[in-house]
Amino acid sequence: MTGELALERATDIFRALSNPLRVAIVRELAQGERAVHEIVDALEVSQPLVSQHLAVLRGARLVTRRRAGRHVAYHLVDDHVAHIVEDAVTHADEVA
Repeated sequence: MTGELALERATDIFRALSNPLRVAIVRELAQGERAVHEIVDALEVSQPLVSQHLAVLRGARLVTRRRAGRHVAYHLVDDHVAHIVEDAVTHADEVA
């Protein structure tokens, strides 16, 4: 994937990351696979809100899920998104 398509895909990634809660979810998932209730507990927000934001991240192909019976665990598709988020947070902290 190069050229115009890559730029459009990169824009989709940044759009998906344009919400503070989604950034926080990515940071949580960068530590490893998590169930929704674990993300809810870690970020202290409601389960429906976390599920809504996970759906956006899944739609952008940044997050995927693994189902084992009734248990569903979410994880990052790869480490690239974790690096993007951590670099952005570090940059924001340095220029603040």
